[in-house]
Amino acid sequence: MPFAMALPEARSFEIMQTSDKSARQLYAEIKANPTRKRFGMGRMPALINVDLQKAYTCVGEFATAYETDPRQLEYVNQLAAEFRAKGFPVVWTYVAYMESGEDCGIWGTRTNTPDSLQNIKVGSRRSEFDDRLQVDRVRDIIVNKRMASAFFETNLGSIFSFHGVDTVVVTGGSTSGCVRATVVDSLQRSFRTIVPEECVADKHESPHFANLYDMALKYADVISVEETLAQLRALPARSTPTGGSR
Repeated sequence: MPFAMALPEARSFEIMQTSDKSARQLYAEIKANPTRKRFGMGRMPALINVDLQKAYTCVGEFATAYETDPRQLEYVNQLAAEFRAKGFPVVWTYVAYMESGEDCGIWGTRTNTPDSLQNIKVGSRRSEFDDRLQVDRVRDIIVNKRMASAFFETNLGSIFSFHGVDTVVVTGGSTSGCVRATVVDSLQRSFRTIVPEECVADKHESPHFANLYDMALKYADVISVEETLAQLRALPARSTPTGGSR
């Protein structure tokens, strides 16, 4: 008899779910019916405000700028004030590069126009924080980052270790870019991570809501700024000076 090979039993399975719903609709569904336990806020939160600089906030002046919630910067200022009042760290990041752009690495090689990332130069208007922000340049931590995550090759890890940080609240932009990268890095460092949804923005609603959806399912508590402030206000003020917890 000729050898007969047994064929595997046919199974019906779906390789990838499909949907005709928009990213906004998918996010609204998981927001209304969450399926994940929250990380919650710990005892020592830090606020990271990602790249709220004119290149990304001055709509009408720079092609790279965008706005999602028109009150975003107002909400960020409220959070920053509350963090300071409690004695918790407040961080502002921005991107800016050498004249050569070499510190932007391969990231800066895809285009070379006045609007390109590597052409945000140190000291330029595009690198400046938005004038509507209330930045305390004495107390707050200001970080010139070069890559997407606020943690990548910066001193935030050691600063947060010094302060005993256990929770990171992330605001800024873009939701699908540097905010998401910072959120993922925060979780990978075992920080409880919170994203107040009105405080992040993106160029288009599809990547914005798709990434809120993804972060809510995997990496962070995506909640309202009102709830974030309520959780923050429920914490006792820091009992030691801003110089550190040790």
